Amino acid sequence: MLPASNRLRRSDDFRLAVRSGRRAGRHAVVVHMLSRSGADGTEPARVGFVVNKAVGNAVLRNRVHRRLRAVMAARLSELPPGSLTVVRALPASASSSFDDLATEVGGALRRVLEPR
Repeated sequence: MLPASNRLRRSDDFRLAVRSGRRAGRHAVVVHMLSRSGADGTEPARVGFVVNKAVGNAVLRNRVHRRLRAVMAARLSELPPGSLTVVRALPASASSSFDDLATEVGGALRRVLEPR
């Protein structure tokens, strides 16, 4: 489970990460990340999820959301302190297994974290 201190909740934070952050897309997910240079290292990395109705019905959306939360909980240590990350599920994520989603998110995260 993702700790409460690592959850992205405010719509302004989602908007900031999506509009100002780096983006990397894969077949099933898109990862947006804003690494804030002003973070002093004590602020935790925060993660949010967007799983809209294009993914499927409520049961499928909740399943995808739970899987993405578990994947990101395991990868929290890879994220820079103070960063804002938004993981957006694409319709292909509904038919992806947990391992496929983990691979997709891992690839997108590597791409977003690599130096410019």
